[in-house]
Amino acid sequence: MNKFIKNIFQAIGWLSSFLIHIQIGKVWNGLLTQLYTGWIKRHFNEWGEDSVLRYHAEILTGLKYISVGKNTIIGENIQLTAWEQTSNQYLKPNICIGNNCNIRKGAHISAVGHIRIGNGVLTGTNVLINDNSHGETVLDQLNLAPEKRPLCYKGPINIGDNVWLGNNVCVLGGVTIGDGVIIGANAVVTKDIPSYSIAAGIPAKVIRKLTNF
Repeated sequence: MNKFIKNIFQAIGWLSSFLIHIQIGKVWNGLLTQLYTGWIKRHFNEWGEDSVLRYHAEILTGLKYISVGKNTIIGENIQLTAWEQTSNQYLKPNICIGNNCNIRKGAHISAVGHIRIGNGVLTGTNVLINDNSHGETVLDQLNLAPEKRPLCYKGPINIGDNVWLGNNVCVLGGVTIGDGVIIGANAVVTKDIPSYSIAAGIPAKVIRKLTNF
């Protein structure tokens, strides 16, 4: 954008700050979110009451294979993708996000198979939940650009109820995370994590179990 035009718009914004209270921005953001949710929700397989998708999403693909429960918040800049593999007619993608979840901004949830996210799940920002990879580690595919490699299913992902995933956590295919689990920031989950435990690290390992359960 031309520097002169930028300066004009910034000057208008500066003048507006004396006339319009800062809370108006939050109200406008909320109204925009409701408008955006109303516009997009009919494309989903299911959309629960009082759930919202904040304006705006980065990528939305295969919404007819994605279900969202009640009272769930999905943050801005989300990448929510369900890819139908024409090479495997028996495998249909499915993403199911439960009730009362808060999927924070920048999350990337991608399925060619099955991803289930339970009720009451909270994520930090920029979380990756992905059941697939771009191709396999074989020479004929490694000679292709990653985006041209066939998506390879790595197994279902099941995340239990009341799980907390910290910022930048990666959950990979073939993993089950039990109820009440906490995953520390930046962890990469490659194996199952039992219920009511705390895990961290690359790869993620259990560092504490709550034995009252």
